Amino acid sequence: MSLLDQKYTDRPYYGVRRMWKYLQIDKKIAVGRDHVRTLLRKMGIMALFPTRNLSKPNPAHGIYPYLLKGLEIVRPNQVWGVDITYVRPAQRGFAYLVAIIDWYSRQVLSWRLSNTLDSGFCVEVLDDALRRHGRPEIFNSDQGSQFTSEDFISRLKAEETVKISMDGRGRLTTTSLRSGCGGR
Repeated sequence: MSLLDQKYTDRPYYGVRRMWKYLQIDKKIAVGRDHVRTLLRKMGIMALFPTRNLSKPNPAHGIYPYLLKGLEIVRPNQVWGVDITYVRPAQRGFAYLVAIIDWYSRQVLSWRLSNTLDSGFCVEVLDDALRRHGRPEIFNSDQGSQFTSEDFISRLKAEETVKISMDGRGRLTTTSLRSGCGGR
């Protein structure tokens, strides 16, 4: 249990299988996986990891139509996209990465890391991109609560000429594919 506690302090994202391999291979201790699970439960240790489906919409927030079907993207600032993914820092835990890209040039216009999934850091990224690169004709996102929040939408509406587009629920977005975000 002491070894498990030490390893958890160093690598809090290790689950039962990794802890079991650590004991079996690194420490040469013959122990079953079920026993490792029992010990971890007894100690109250559970691996830290992001949960699935990070892009759940808030039912109180508005949803906008998808405007990009069949649209040919032929110039910079025509369409921007945004997405969130998570990254694992070298030491431990994880952080959330939000990035805004120009779909035409595939240039990352702005990005931020955060240890929480609130909409505040997403609005900061949007403000930074608008300040540095002007405004897009269409801004596309998924229906995640960060992008449907009042703060985020009101910031886009303040730009007046920007059309808001949202991908359908549960759909792998072109934004995700182009930016490398959104996948595991």
